[in-house]
Amino acid sequence: MPEPRARQRPLLPLALALPVAAAAALLMDLSYPDVAAWVLAFPATALLLLALIGRRAGGAFLVGAVYGVLFFGLLVSWTSRYLGPIPWAALSVLEGLLTAVALILITLAYRWVPRALPQRWARLILLPVVVSALWVGRELFVGSWPYGGFPWARLGMSQAESPLASVTSWVGVSGLSFLMVFFVALVIELVRDRGWRRPWALVAPALVAVALLFTPLFPTTASGSMRIAAVQGNGPSGYFDQRERYSVIQAQTDATEPLYGEDVDLLVWPEGSVDSDPFLSESLARRLSLVSTRIDAPLLANAATERGGLFYNTSMLWTSEGPTGQIHDKRHPVPFGEYVPDRPFFNALAPDLIGLLQRDYTPGSNDPIVEVGGVPVGLAICFDVIYDDVITAGVREGAQVLVLQTNNADFRGTDENLQQLAFARMRAMETGRSVVNISTVGTSQIIRPDGSTVSSLDAGKAGALLEDVELRSGLTAGVVLGPWIQQILMWGGVGALAFGWLRARRR
Repeated sequence: MPEPRARQRPLLPLALALPVAAAAALLMDLSYPDVAAWVLAFPATALLLLALIGRRAGGAFLVGAVYGVLFFGLLVSWTSRYLGPIPWAALSVLEGLLTAVALILITLAYRWVPRALPQRWARLILLPVVVSALWVGRELFVGSWPYGGFPWARLGMSQAESPLASVTSWVGVSGLSFLMVFFVALVIELVRDRGWRRPWALVAPALVAVALLFTPLFPTTASGSMRIAAVQGNGPSGYFDQRERYSVIQAQTDATEPLYGEDVDLLVWPEGSVDSDPFLSESLARRLSLVSTRIDAPLLANAATERGGLFYNTSMLWTSEGPTGQIHDKRHPVPFGEYVPDRPFFNALAPDLIGLLQRDYTPGSNDPIVEVGGVPVGLAICFDVIYDDVITAGVREGAQVLVLQTNNADFRGTDENLQQLAFARMRAMETGRSVVNISTVGTSQIIRPDGSTVSSLDAGKAGALLEDVELRSGLTAGVVLGPWIQQILMWGGVGALAFGWLRARRR
């Protein structure tokens, strides 16, 4: 029999749903660093779903737009630090509208699935599964399109400081997002169905809550240690910083000097730690070789390089004898930050801003890994930490430790570096690897495989970290199954929605 007509009506009138969506955006932003009140991600998700239930496509788009534009506007407000409000507004509106379009599918799921399968089990279990799968699909859509996407705001990434983070070592970040939304959607349906009258109905949310809170880290194998030094030079490495020739590498060298004479296996400098291409500058090449000689260890540095008329954001392993030939080019240059897509079109819209970017970086295609003393070291440069394919590729190639190099100088005094640091912590737990997260200006940390901090450097200060960093081998289930789980959830959610539409029409 068809569902009752009352279920087809919105739970909230539009005049109330819009401020509820705004409240959801505010709470969701607070779940990320700097505040990092991770538990607020749950009421934020609940408020958004309640505002969507029963809506038509137009109303769902309005609700999604209010939520998406406000949420991204708050979360990435650091983009206006130097370039002003135009890039910040453009990014927030684009990501917010893409979010609004994708959220329409969740509203349709609430309409079609109960009509297609009016049985109680379908409303209580299948409907939350479909809603959660579509949520993950929305994250993957926004995180991959356009121009490579911007997967900065995945729900699972808000849990770096929570006991839920270890779940990623079993199902990946998208799997954690799914379970979080499933728990919220399940509770909503139980309340709508007055499930408290049937104690057995509370078993399912209780099991999900226990799984989220008490799942241990997937085990990996200890394989020794590496003594790693990481240097935060705090030099003038920002795009608009006033600098003299060689001022950045000089700041890095000065901060490295206290380490001379220490026992070091690998010295790590951050992204943008060399002023220009050392492969084309003899003086810079000699400086790198001298530092490597004095520290008596290979140096992992980073600079903008040019090969074949193309520019790359390149990390390179350097020794006292010069370059080793081991390099990694950043795979996902940031659109409008490191290159301008469709340059003629956007130059016509904002010539002053686009004119600031005279050099376009090319995406790298080499493996994100170098080998130091027989130990594979996985790499990710700056925002590449948020792309699953980079992290997964390094670990699958045998990386026993992850080194994440970044340059936060253009976002001094904002939450950007803390958000990125939280994502680095999530990667440690997801992969079962220690992480060395080193920035030009901070915050820099060495992180254990369980997500705890070994040592840290505050933002805005020059300094160095030196630790015996634990090496681990073996692949977690999150690394092996994570990509498959993403595809199953994304296409399964869309397929279930299509099935619900067809069956609802027939009924």
